[in-house]
Amino acid sequence: MSDNGKNPWIYRSVFIIATVAVFLLGLFLSSILERKSETYSLQMVKPIPDGEARNEVWGANFPREYETYMKTLDTDFASNHGGAKMIDYLEKYPELVVMWAGYGFSKDYNQGRGHAYAIEDIRNTLRTGGNEVSPMPATCWTCKSPDVPRVMEEIGVAEFYEGKWIDKGHDVVNPIGCQDCHDNETMALKISRPALVEAFERQGKDMSQFSRNEMRSLVCAQCHVEYYFKGDGKYLTFPWDKGFSADAMEEYYDEMEFKDWTHKLSKTPMLKAQHPDYELFMTGIHAKRGVSCADCHMPYKTEGGVKFTDHHIQSPLNNIENSCQVCHRENARTLIQDVYDRQDRLEELRRLTEKALAAAHLEAKMAWDNGATEEEMKPVLTLIRHAQWRWDWVAAANGLGFHAPVEALRVIGTSLDKAGKARKEIALILVKLGVDYPVKLPDISTKEKAQAVIGLDMDFLNKDKQDFLKTTAVEWDKKAKERQGTLMEYSK
Repeated sequence: MSDNGKNPWIYRSVFIIATVAVFLLGLFLSSILERKSETYSLQMVKPIPDGEARNEVWGANFPREYETYMKTLDTDFASNHGGAKMIDYLEKYPELVVMWAGYGFSKDYNQGRGHAYAIEDIRNTLRTGGNEVSPMPATCWTCKSPDVPRVMEEIGVAEFYEGKWIDKGHDVVNPIGCQDCHDNETMALKISRPALVEAFERQGKDMSQFSRNEMRSLVCAQCHVEYYFKGDGKYLTFPWDKGFSADAMEEYYDEMEFKDWTHKLSKTPMLKAQHPDYELFMTGIHAKRGVSCADCHMPYKTEGGVKFTDHHIQSPLNNIENSCQVCHRENARTLIQDVYDRQDRLEELRRLTEKALAAAHLEAKMAWDNGATEEEMKPVLTLIRHAQWRWDWVAAANGLGFHAPVEALRVIGTSLDKAGKARKEIALILVKLGVDYPVKLPDISTKEKAQAVIGLDMDFLNKDKQDFLKTTAVEWDKKAKERQGTLMEYSK
């Protein structure tokens, strides 16, 4: 009787164990098949030569990755605060023209487009000049092309940085792509730009010890960072010796008395932040939780049973399902609104800061014009320098602060505070000099009016650029085609 009572439980136990075993075996087999599919996707049809900068050559071996990379030519997506669509920021925020008076960004500053436009956009921008006036050093090519590592290997790193931008254009013609981040034999992620390695070496860190997950951010950190041109050779250097924060880099620059330029109106020794995306990201919650840049901007994708990395590098807001929703279970509308809520708050403070900084530069010029002394103006210039640096550390980074919203709000808050203090100090100086305050400021309500106020000859600049595009740029392409056999034209 008791044996008969036990039998059903024995059968049930055996059934449950067998079911669990089959389930686990299924997971194991699924994992094997997935790994096989990944391995299959990495098999090369034709070896890729060392130094091969043409993305289409790599694409013959990795068609899925290449096909998605080519989607970086798509400029249709625009979020509330960015995306891939071209935006003229000087037109949208004319105060920037005054803030950058005497520097190239006052001529031209647009929303960056996808990686496939890297060469076209750097050639087109007024910042790089034309045939008659070409102000930029060769260092400005560093992050624009997989040709750069090849040329560095041929002539030397320091030698690459030396000279003018216009002198090396025939050697740098293929836009950002495969060789920038991958080894041509193993496809392993690699660092191709020396400045990143050098920055970590100064901190006593060996890059060979970083994990693959860390490398999925560090290949981006080769370029999406703050940097400066050191010394007469314009050697590309990351100011990370004291840390990644805006405060730490400000201290670094102040100690060495570095300046990117002297402001044309206020005479302030200025700092220009580039795009400190990695640094801001490293102060945020995603970095602390082990999320990489690629997780959000290049998420995995499955096609025909093959899992691969989507190389359509773009805003995660245009790919919520594969980026945000892998970890966050809220619906897409809620997630996007969460981003916009944070960005809207930051933009409100950023715009207040821009108006205050533009006014500070204009008022400082009035103080100088009315006889202010260097001793009187020195504390004012320090406040302006620090205020604009902190504003730029946030404003120049992509994502409008979302990589670290709390830190971005803190930094922009300190910027607004310093800009306000600078204006108060200038007001005291003006009153002391017998100038009625508040002073009447010039009209800078449009890009054109602001550029006229700071004395830019836009007709000349535009003509010089068009002459360059019709002559020098055409010759560059001819030479490049002779050297490498083919030259692809990237266009949507």
